[in-house]
Amino acid sequence: MSAVNSKSKFNEGRLMQVLVAPLVSEKATMIAEKSNAVTFKVLQDATKPEIKAAVELMFKVDVQAVAVLNQKGKTKRFGKSIGRRDHIRKAYVTLKPGQEINLGGEAA
Repeated sequence: MSAVNSKSKFNEGRLMQVLVAPLVSEKATMIAEKSNAVTFKVLQDATKPEIKAAVELMFKVDVQAVAVLNQKGKTKRFGKSIGRRDHIRKAYVTLKPGQEINLGGEAA
């Protein structure tokens, strides 16, 4: 079982689903400015190599590193009933120097 290149190891349809949404928050913005990293919400079972391949495929950039964390959902009350937010998996994707992803959508 030999792979020709790193992109062909993964199913392209799966890679298009790995990145759920970009996370835009104060912390994500500070990290983006400080270390050229972009934050994404990813599938619960996504792996670091999958996330790297997905970002490179979708945004045509070079990825330096991927850090992943699992965030537990908070318990919240809605009147009498108690509910829980979903657990989410975040990926901090560090880009190589000179690379940039514009998630805002405005023209630079």
